[in-house]
Amino acid sequence: MFSQMRIRGVGVIDDALLELSPGLNVLTGETGAGKTMIVSGLGLLLGERADSGLVRTGSDSALVEGVVQLPPGHPALVRAAEAGAEHDEGELVIARSIAAAGRSRAHVGGRTAPVGVLAELGEMLVAVHGQADQWRLRQGDAHREVLDAFGGPELASRRDAVGELYETWRAADREHARLVAEARERAREIDSLTASLEEIEAVDPQPGEDVALRAEDERLAHADTLRLAASQALSDLSGDEYAGEPVSSARDLIGSARAALAPGALHDEALRGLDERLHEVGTLVGELAADLAAYLDDVELDPGRLGYVQERRATLAGVTRKYGETVDEVLDWSGRAAARLDALVQADDRVAALEAEVAQLREELVAASMELSQLRRSAAADFGARVSEELSHLAMGSAVIEVDVRHRLDPDGVALPDGERVRLSRLGIDEVEILLAANRGAPPRTVAKAASGGELSRVMLALEVVGADRGVLGAADDAAPGGAGRAGGAERTSPPTFVFDEVDAGVGGRAALDVGARLAALAEHSQVIVVTHLAQVAAFADRHLVVHKADDGRVTSSSVSIVEGDERLRELSRMMGGDPDSEAGLAHASDLVDQTAAARAGRVPTVRQGAR
Repeated sequence: MFSQMRIRGVGVIDDALLELSPGLNVLTGETGAGKTMIVSGLGLLLGERADSGLVRTGSDSALVEGVVQLPPGHPALVRAAEAGAEHDEGELVIARSIAAAGRSRAHVGGRTAPVGVLAELGEMLVAVHGQADQWRLRQGDAHREVLDAFGGPELASRRDAVGELYETWRAADREHARLVAEARERAREIDSLTASLEEIEAVDPQPGEDVALRAEDERLAHADTLRLAASQALSDLSGDEYAGEPVSSARDLIGSARAALAPGALHDEALRGLDERLHEVGTLVGELAADLAAYLDDVELDPGRLGYVQERRATLAGVTRKYGETVDEVLDWSGRAAARLDALVQADDRVAALEAEVAQLREELVAASMELSQLRRSAAADFGARVSEELSHLAMGSAVIEVDVRHRLDPDGVALPDGERVRLSRLGIDEVEILLAANRGAPPRTVAKAASGGELSRVMLALEVVGADRGVLGAADDAAPGGAGRAGGAERTSPPTFVFDEVDAGVGGRAALDVGARLAALAEHSQVIVVTHLAQVAAFADRHLVVHKADDGRVTSSSVSIVEGDERLRELSRMMGGDPDSEAGLAHASDLVDQTAAARAGRVPTVRQGAR
């Protein structure tokens, strides 16, 4: 709820501070004092379009600031936090400024925010009902929301079940449609992958085979050169083992060198070390000669093997050109292609399974939607009777509210058991319209068109009071007015603050007392702010605020103050007769306050339980 609102530089208001309380806040004042500017300022705070014409003449800018008290976890606090706002244990400050040049700025919790964030918060915080703002009943879906909120937990549970079934059905239907649409492309891909995998399987490449064959091809193609090189090297190392005539081999030279060192090695340690190193060299030369001899034995001239190796390499090149740079890459592609082929084949099987699943889900969704529709029809009859009963106490005794629940027909939609074709949605198959017959014998018409501005405000009051009586506002049984708990286990579906502007237009006498009584009844569950010109309504206030107008001959300005005790009686007297100091007026005002206090002490009546 709003605990405070400051308005500066808006219309005739120079600087006004509204200290608001839980329960029923009544705003009164002389005609032209600026009551409408307060409602306009609240509209700015709730994200309505900015109009630089609202900026007070002579001011550079207009500012509206509000302090809102909300319980932990309230959706408005969550949304504000998403916008980067901060709050102090549920106390959130929101503000809107308009420059005379027309530029508008919004602030939420000390942070600059888009004006759209204020609008989102406004939907969660305040419902404004006024002659200029004909509420959301001009929107078709809103009628269904009002009825569903009245319908209680059973209807809400069934609607949630329909929503879940709808999303599941739509997901399965989209998947089925996608698979069917892709069937031809999938068949082409299956044929292509099958042919490729068969080609690779026919070649049967082995890991690393291309690398090994390349090395073998190199050896076989140059076998003569390899043998000649190895033979010459072996001859140089071993001499007479392969040479055609005696030559000085490396082994012979090493032997001669050791023989030359032998006499001296007996007498010198350094020379003995060099002799040992020559011995090691001789050993290495011998081992190398043996390795060369073994190599010569392995190198063979085999034209047949060379032909096979080259042919196999050509075969492998056929698959590496298509599927990878190397045989290993080809094998990796083959594995992925086999997995893809398996998935494609299974997709064809999935089409048949999905077709059956979609049909089953559609059948379940139709059944659940018809059950939801029946619950709505039952709730509609009760709702219409209760709201009509309320209107009989709001100077609309001849008015009758009907709630028309009908199926949303669609020739291309899904057939119901009776053959009727309807459009399925996550909210069911119904269109809901609240109808009003304002006078006896008049045909019922949609409420937004059948009621005048003042009548529509009273219809909205009746709707809100019936909702509060049903517990859909969500106030806790032991919570103060304007609190945010639960009633009857129902989650809050209405904002914590209601604003009614001129709800009593065209009403007077006893009917005005009924209007005030029902505003007080609504205020037992939520904070209510009412702009009124009737003392019978103002007498029910938990807090009475008066807009004062001052005129110094040059500039007119307005301010707001709380009135209590004698000051309040003087204001009520002014509202009834024009003379705030009239003894008769003050006595009448005192009687009126006592009467309303007695009515509230005996608990202000809300909705009669019987139908009209």
